[in-house]
Amino acid sequence: MLSKEDNRRLAQLERQLQRDDPEFCARMGGGNFSVSATGRPPLPLFIIAAVIAVASLVLGLVGWWIAAAVVAAWSVATAIAGAFRWRNSR
Repeated sequence: MLSKEDNRRLAQLERQLQRDDPEFCARMGGGNFSVSATGRPPLPLFIIAAVIAVASLVLGLVGWWIAAAVVAAWSVATAIAGAFRWRNSR
């Protein structure tokens, strides 16, 4: 298990190698560097979507229907973004 500093340094080296020799990186890693190597779902996006959904409910209870609809759409868009990132990371 690497420390935070080691992980940071490794990520920095990977970015530098990607900039310096993208062909080598494509041959070694399949060329897909935008996908997370861990395959974990993007939990922060789902948590943010849940918080935004709760805010939408609160706005609806207060009676601000237009604001509640806008925030609900924002929550759905955030959840969809999380689903796409999760699907692409698998």
